[in-house]
Amino acid sequence: MSPGSILELLKPVTWFAPMWAFGCGLVSSGVAFNDRWLSVIGGVVLAGPLVCGTSQAVNDWFDRHVDAINEPDRPIPSGRIPGRWGLYIGLISSALSLLVASLLGIWVLAATVVALLLAWAYSMPPLRLKQNGWWGNAAVGLSYEGIAWLTGAAVMLSALPGAPIIILALLYSLGAHGIMTLNDFKSVEGDRRMGLASLPVKLGVDRAARLACWVMAVPQVVVIGLLLVWARPYHAAVIVLLLAVQLILMVALVEKPRARAPWYNATGTSLYVLGMLVSAFAVRSMTSAPTV
Repeated sequence: MSPGSILELLKPVTWFAPMWAFGCGLVSSGVAFNDRWLSVIGGVVLAGPLVCGTSQAVNDWFDRHVDAINEPDRPIPSGRIPGRWGLYIGLISSALSLLVASLLGIWVLAATVVALLLAWAYSMPPLRLKQNGWWGNAAVGLSYEGIAWLTGAAVMLSALPGAPIIILALLYSLGAHGIMTLNDFKSVEGDRRMGLASLPVKLGVDRAARLACWVMAVPQVVVIGLLLVWARPYHAAVIVLLLAVQLILMVALVEKPRARAPWYNATGTSLYVLGMLVSAFAVRSMTSAPTV
């Protein structure tokens, strides 16, 4: 069992989303880093390699039979991670995540506990939330975007973030549900054979693609409206432009959803997460929750 196989099991490419959301949380807090760099670095490691890495190891372990069909070269089905070591790695990284979180404060620890519970519930029977595309995508979106965002803010504030931050984190978590739907397009055959009711399996690829576009777009419209209410018109205008480009790309996506899903994830999704950062800058100077 080589270090390279373990790293592949933890899927570093997936760490970007929660690390970015954590960074949005840092920005939205409005607190200067100054002498808090150790907490910032610890939080980034927690959001990415530890919690997200745990979710990937756990998912690969409980998905090893599906991966044998969809991705037989993955570390577990290929035998490069032998025996039950996929499960052991998930348990070890869960414990490390809790240890690091406990050093960053009670709110960070609470968020980490929720994220880990969702990570295990997503893949592990009997809950296995991923068996239902509605619940599974919601769990991943909440963990990758919302909880990571709130964790970043909590690291800096040493307290539960205010209403504007919580609202934005939840809205972008909802939009991430659509992103997760696009990610399911690559494994339709294996999911269907193994009885996993992802949304492309349940609804068909075409309908799932249209739904994903709506789910990604509507929360951003709500964010634009809130930023206007919160007297942040310039930030709202930037998100309007980002969303307009996404809508153009979505038209191309729904024409050939399965072939173009990876392309959209590299283009439209990038614009989506850029909007997250713009929103984070918009609320960083708000010291109290406005009326909504």
